[in-house]
Amino acid sequence: MHEIVQDYYGNQLKHTDDLKTNACCDTNVTPSWLKRLLSRIHPEILSRYYGCGLVCPPLLEGCRVLDLGCGSGRDVYLLSQLVGASGEVIGVDMTDEQLTVANKYQDFHSDVFGYKNVSFLKGYIEHLDKLNLEPNSFDVIVSNCVVNLSPDKDAVLNGINLLLKEGGEFYFSDVYADRRVPTAVRNDPVLYGECLGGALYWNDFLQLARRHGFVDPRLVTDKPILITNPELALRISDLNFVSATYRLFKLKNLETSSEDYAQEVIYLGNIPEHADQFIFDKYHNIERGKKFPVSGNTWRMLHDTRYVNNFNFIGDFSGHLGIFPSYGSNMPFDTTENSKIGSKCC
Repeated sequence: MHEIVQDYYGNQLKHTDDLKTNACCDTNVTPSWLKRLLSRIHPEILSRYYGCGLVCPPLLEGCRVLDLGCGSGRDVYLLSQLVGASGEVIGVDMTDEQLTVANKYQDFHSDVFGYKNVSFLKGYIEHLDKLNLEPNSFDVIVSNCVVNLSPDKDAVLNGINLLLKEGGEFYFSDVYADRRVPTAVRNDPVLYGECLGGALYWNDFLQLARRHGFVDPRLVTDKPILITNPELALRISDLNFVSATYRLFKLKNLETSSEDYAQEVIYLGNIPEHADQFIFDKYHNIERGKKFPVSGNTWRMLHDTRYVNNFNFIGDFSGHLGIFPSYGSNMPFDTTENSKIGSKCC
């Protein structure tokens, strides 16, 4: 599969318009503050962007960030501005053609930004241990529509866990299916290159994450994927796909269920660009200055990470009240907009 992906992204795709579906297109509404940062990135980098979401979590200044499957470097150069001169961003990709474009504009971006904090490595995301990256050294790891392309997703998640610091976060967008993808779809080179053939069944992904120490994956956003090519729509039959962003925290004391300890948090409103509210995930839209009940796991995700100074924390773990109100065990994604055929990506 590596050869298929390298050919598809190195030779067949020259710019975003070459894609046949919107699976590898970012359909999220880009906030105005992020548009300003994107406008500073070289047009050739932007034209070769194949991501499916926004992988820019808040509060990155000074962080060390790793971008898996960075391609031509759009997200790397975007994150470079968010981590600032005191931070560092490293991009990893296996495709020479993409890395050539990424490296071509390093001096351009260092001149525009006023500092240089970016580097690129050639390698496979299944073999992060071969890249001489120090274990437990990254605050945040991101990827954008890349994990689905890997033939060994267990190795990817294992490597991520080893590289993250305690309290670190894997924040990534990817493609998921509403059931296990049949062999014919998995082996179709075009569907695989379009991020559909390698998509995980959503529940298999949750089990994969838990196997590698990320016991409480948090869904941030999700959107149905529109298959714009009628021929490809026929090939996938009744499968439904979703582009979704998750955040996974490396925290030793998370529980396998959301437990209730009568804890609350108060958001202080001091995260840049999030003064009035902080959307932690799909189920936690935390308004500034108001008490917000949280489970023990959510409490730890805020208290034992880089978000600790952005909240007041009420309560402890001394009294257990049972299970926290459940978010359910059904498919977590919204499907009301789902359709097999639709307009091409923007």
